[in-house]
Amino acid sequence: MNRTAHILIVEDDREIATLVSRFLRNNDYRVKTVANGREMDVALRDGRFDLVVLDLMLPGEDGLSLCRRLRADGAIPIIMLTAKAEEIDRILGLEMGADDYLVKPFNPRELLARIRAVLRRASAQGQPEIGESIFLSFAGWKLDKAVRRLFNPAGERVALTGAELDLLLAFCERPRRVLSRDQLLDLTQGRAAAPFERSIDVLVSRLRQKMESNPREPEMIQTIRSGGYMFSPEIEAG
Repeated sequence: MNRTAHILIVEDDREIATLVSRFLRNNDYRVKTVANGREMDVALRDGRFDLVVLDLMLPGEDGLSLCRRLRADGAIPIIMLTAKAEEIDRILGLEMGADDYLVKPFNPRELLARIRAVLRRASAQGQPEIGESIFLSFAGWKLDKAVRRLFNPAGERVALTGAELDLLLAFCERPRRVLSRDQLLDLTQGRAAAPFERSIDVLVSRLRQKMESNPREPEMIQTIRSGGYMFSPEIEAG
């Protein structure tokens, strides 16, 4: 993980923005704070950032719309902040492409832990490891574990977020086994992250949209009623 990663905080609450930015700077991160989408666009145009901490409730263009735009423009990691307790808002954030979320009020140490985890995933996804690539092949698809990249049967790279790659890898390493949502949460995020159960459902839905020929009738990632999910293809390693 890069200890000098540059974090962009999009938060209109000055008290929260000041508290979080000071805490992150004390933990060796570079930080810039902005209060709305217009300022975010200017910051992204003028500088390079490794992660965006994005508030859901913002003046003007809201966080969900900004998250959708960020994900359409690239793969920059996004952690969404929300003061809303309703599960639907968290689900929408994940569906828009956020890598993680945190509900206000929160402890800055918890945000720091989330940032570190997301940056680790992004770093592993973007930097090839030394040595021979390790491929997992299934149904014409190939997952390169070394550089964390997925290729479809046509040989084209399919862009996945770090969270999506973690989930796919968990499936590929345990094919044809019924995995509960709790097991998948442990395998991909760990209990320390305290995620909500539906986050796995959202990630599965995102994978199906990118990998299944008919996401409504999935063949690879099957839903097991009262059980969880099962990855059905046969896996070939090497």
